[in-house]
Amino acid sequence: MSVMQILGLAVSVGLLAYLIYALIKPEAF
Repeated sequence: MSVMQILGLAVSVGLLAYLIYALIKPEAF
């Protein structure tokens, strides 16, 4: 695993978590 792969994975997971949270709690946005 290179640093760029880890960074890309972290960004992907972060965005996914953000989208799921936005779907579950739309009143928070």
